[in-house]
Amino acid sequence: MAQYDVVILGSGPGGYVTAIRASQLGLKVAVIEKENLGGVCLNWGCIPTKALLKSAQVFQYIQHAADYGIKVENADADFNAVIARSRGVAEGMSKGVQFLMKKNKIDVIEGFGTVKPGKKVEVKAKDGSVSTVEGKHIIIATGARARQLPNVPIDGEKVIDYRKAMVLDKQPKSMIVIGSGAIGVEFAYVYASMGTKVTIVEFMPNIVPVEDEDISKELAKQYKKMGIDVHTNSSVEKVDTSGKGCVATVKTPKGEITLEADIVLSAAGIQANIEGIGLEDVGIATDKGKILVDKYYQTNVPGYYAIGDVVPGQALAHVASAEGIICVEKIAGHHPQPLNYGNIPGCTYCTPEIASVGLTEKAAKEKGYEIKVGKFPFSASGKAKAAGAPEGFVKVIFDAKYGEWLGCHMIGANVTEMIAEAVVARNLETTGMEIVKSVHPHPTMSEAIMEAAAAAYGEVIHL
Repeated sequence: MAQYDVVILGSGPGGYVTAIRASQLGLKVAVIEKENLGGVCLNWGCIPTKALLKSAQVFQYIQHAADYGIKVENADADFNAVIARSRGVAEGMSKGVQFLMKKNKIDVIEGFGTVKPGKKVEVKAKDGSVSTVEGKHIIIATGARARQLPNVPIDGEKVIDYRKAMVLDKQPKSMIVIGSGAIGVEFAYVYASMGTKVTIVEFMPNIVPVEDEDISKELAKQYKKMGIDVHTNSSVEKVDTSGKGCVATVKTPKGEITLEADIVLSAAGIQANIEGIGLEDVGIATDKGKILVDKYYQTNVPGYYAIGDVVPGQALAHVASAEGIICVEKIAGHHPQPLNYGNIPGCTYCTPEIASVGLTEKAAKEKGYEIKVGKFPFSASGKAKAAGAPEGFVKVIFDAKYGEWLGCHMIGANVTEMIAEAVVARNLETTGMEIVKSVHPHPTMSEAIMEAAAAAYGEVIHL
């Protein structure tokens, strides 16, 4: 029986990052993966969707080339080539993870892993053979999958999930997207930008419902300009797929309506992969579909740990990576700081992009803070205007008493590249006036953060 210091189930951004850090710390490591190195994020999530989004964005640029003084005629989107490019990017990145595994002397065991008592993992290979590995520490990083709505079963043909949406062999003329979280609005943008008629149905009062309400309203406005129909406070009650396409019955505040489309994309969240991996046999505690862990990711059973989408907290790739690093550093005898879940950035890569960290304005008020709020629109930014991207704004929220930076919310071009400033500043307990007095380069999109902070304190220059 092969023996290791650390055995990791899953090689997504939680699993493979954890494996590399464990190897750096001198531990003997094995990773068990049932499909592709890199997990859902690299193969079916974060990376290939960004490739699709970039193709969609380039096509939109070309369609508006005349706005930049450039003449382009007969531009066309080759849907199959767009899909092929996305898959190529994902495959290349997966090979990169293979290289990292070899470089760090990490054993990769192909197959489906099931945890067993006594710090063992049983691995069933694709050929049906079964082997067992043993580790002093077992880390579960099995990720998540698309959540199925009970009244809208996914058939993989007409009612699809995000994986199928990435490899359709034909561009649909029309699509209904159920759910407007990051997955829903990103695919809505990709397909709408290439000519598909898209309708979003969202159960909550606003699209991208976890975001600040001002952000949600701005995205809804921009999507309506694109021709995307948005139904909020609404739910898809059923989908009839017996005909050529799909007929969805939708409950709205104004009554029941019927929507027709070629395809229905179910993007109503995710569900952790915790079934059938041996948790009950080992006695690992779960609650509400998640594995319960302490601040260093140990379960209730010594020697067994869990990170990423299978534990409570934000289901984000960068969160899984951070959790895994903290977990193995603690295993190795270091003294890592527990993760601050209140300072995790969230990014949505549609156009315009969305990025945020900390409290929304509503949440800050509900917590009893007296606040200062500043907003700076990109329509007043020289760089944004020159780039042809004046849509959106930066919104900042400070505690009026101490100047603590409570939240930062952005919508606009490249804001996912800007949010790290707020994350680092909040981690360093930077105050609002310190942001105002920190010279930002001009002309840049990022100076909108300084201007928004200045607006909160009545010192904004360019408004």
